[in-house]
Amino acid sequence: MQETSFWEDINKAGEITQEAKRIKDKLDYFSSLNTRVEEVEILFELLEEDDEETPKEIIGEVKGISKEIENLKIQILLSGEYDRNNAIVTLHTGVGGTDANDWTEMLLRMYTRYCDKMGYKLQTLEYLEGDEAGIKSVTLRVEGEYAYGYLKAEKGIHRLVRISPFNANGKRQTSFSSVEILPELTKEQDIEINPVDLRIDTYRASGAGGQHVNTTDSAVRITHIPTGVVVQCQNERSQIQNRETAMSMLKAKLVELKERAHKDKIEDLTGELKDMGWGSQIRSYVFHPYSMVKDHRTNYETSNVNGVMDGDIQEFINTFLAQLS
Repeated sequence: MQETSFWEDINKAGEITQEAKRIKDKLDYFSSLNTRVEEVEILFELLEEDDEETPKEIIGEVKGISKEIENLKIQILLSGEYDRNNAIVTLHTGVGGTDANDWTEMLLRMYTRYCDKMGYKLQTLEYLEGDEAGIKSVTLRVEGEYAYGYLKAEKGIHRLVRISPFNANGKRQTSFSSVEILPELTKEQDIEINPVDLRIDTYRASGAGGQHVNTTDSAVRITHIPTGVVVQCQNERSQIQNRETAMSMLKAKLVELKERAHKDKIEDLTGELKDMGWGSQIRSYVFHPYSMVKDHRTNYETSNVNGVMDGDIQEFINTFLAQLS
């Protein structure tokens, strides 16, 4: 970075600067953790018999440090090709009608809160409101280190059991929503797609977005003809930006599909592979007749439903990732 020619290639300089910051942040984090350990050791050495408060402080700090170390261990497990990438998260309403739309919106709030806690940056790429309440689907870009590595643990069907607020008789309702997690590809991971295989449509965006969004054909829908995979983006202000974002989403989807189908090339993908099924739910959220959230893959569960819906899902993620090792 001290070379006089460093800024001649702005893009490369930006990548190196970002990598330098990532390394510095990790070193600073490890140094602060090490300092906390040293401070606990000093507190322990100064401990006196009649001191009642210091032991409590030591125990609390040791628990906190232990939790940080467990998180570091999980990061070591995130060594996949795309684990450090940004993530593209799509929520789709499943069976359950209006309740399912409401459930999808609740999941959106949960993941928004989780990303806030992780310091991740969120951008809405596509948003489709429900007819009466909630949302039918939403696509987000989650920007931050290991965003895909962590959030890939959330991929699957999420099931809600509760007393329906939309049912006058107060009956119990079961609703489903699907969560799709894709890695946003970096420049080094970029793939080529034959333009002949693409159908690109433009249309007028709907919903929130201001006067410009709603009065111009700025939204873009791209269909990959061989597979039938469709992506769309309407959040950006210009059609060009929406097209670039939609292409990024399509590439991520095709790469993920290629890996699941164990194919050598994108060209080997066909329409019969585009939908590999919903499968069974990965997690159940029970609000009634008792409070419990349980992950069916790891059997990890908690009764703190409110905490989970407020974004406290890291233990579910860590338990799943540890099981993969």
